[in-house]
Amino acid sequence: MNNFGFYVVPITITIILTASLYKRVPAFETFLEGDTEGIKSTFSIAPSLIGLIIAVSMLKSSGALDLFKNLIMPIANIFNFPPDIIPLALLRPVSGSGSIALLDNIFKTCGPESHAGKLGSLIMGSTETTFYTLAVYFGSVKIKNCRHTVICALIADFTAVLMSILISNLFYH
Repeated sequence: MNNFGFYVVPITITIILTASLYKRVPAFETFLEGDTEGIKSTFSIAPSLIGLIIAVSMLKSSGALDLFKNLIMPIANIFNFPPDIIPLALLRPVSGSGSIALLDNIFKTCGPESHAGKLGSLIMGSTETTFYTLAVYFGSVKIKNCRHTVICALIADFTAVLMSILISNLFYH
């Protein structure tokens, strides 16, 4: 079973080539068509992704996350929401890699078995990088107006954070 991963790619390629021969589909030409469409999609979503990356970098560098953390802290204390988690909950819909870095920092400072570590893990598992996902999906099909989707997705993320707090307080604290 240890070597199973070593054989997955060659077996998959063999199955694809065998199926294409059996169905008489030109495998290489079909591959090139798909590759061309993938490259076109990449270039069509690049401006959205670049803008999103710049916005996240500016948000982190400006100190806006720390300012918002200080504003929300009194409300967070009422719900037994650790202050270390506030930046994670705010950044998760915007940046996957940024939120992973914040969770890693929580693990280093508080520990993975701490209330903050468990709550951070719940938030990471139950929320989505909303703006990145919208930039990729809507950018690839050139949809410009996605206001209702953004609102619904952010409500879902907010609900996921609230449920993570509830579950964490009920089972882990």
